[in-house]
Amino acid sequence: MPWPEGLQQLPWAAPPGWKGPPASLWATSPGPAPLASPQALSAPAPTPASPPPSGAPLSAEELLATLRRRWRASYDLQLVQRRGRLYLQVMWAYLEQQSFPLDAEAYGAKLADLVASLNGLGVAAQVRDWLNSTTDRPRLGKAMSLPLELPPGRASEFLL
Repeated sequence: MPWPEGLQQLPWAAPPGWKGPPASLWATSPGPAPLASPQALSAPAPTPASPPPSGAPLSAEELLATLRRRWRASYDLQLVQRRGRLYLQVMWAYLEQQSFPLDAEAYGAKLADLVASLNGLGVAAQVRDWLNSTTDRPRLGKAMSLPLELPPGRASEFLL
C-alpha cells in the first residue's frame, strides 16, 4: 500500500544503547538458583509443590516466588512506619523494569534484609497469608499496604 502524498516511510531504528528486552521475558524456567545470583532474580520462579507451614520463617526465595507467581514481577517491598503502626508495602516498581533503580544483586540483598526483619518481628505467617490471598494488585502510583499486627513485646522494639 503506498504512503499518502507528503508522508514518507521512515526506517525503524532502535534508540542508541538499546540492548533489547530483558532475557527474562523470553526465558523458560531453568530451575532455582542461589538468591545472590542475578540469574536467580531474572528467571521465572518455580511453582512450589507444597506451601510451607504457616508458622515457618519466611525466606527470600519464597517471597520472590510468591511475588512472581501472583503478579509475574519482582515488585519492590518496603517496611513503612506511620502513626505508630508498621506496614509492609508492595510498591509499583519492579526489578524487570528498565528504570528500576536496583540491579538484581542489590534487590536480592534488600529482599533478604526485609525478610530478616519480618521474621524478627514475628509476622512471617501474616505476610505469607496476605500475599497469597489478597485480591488487589500493585498499580502505578498506588502501593498495596498490609498493616502488620506485631506481637505485644516486639512492637516497642521497632516503633518509637
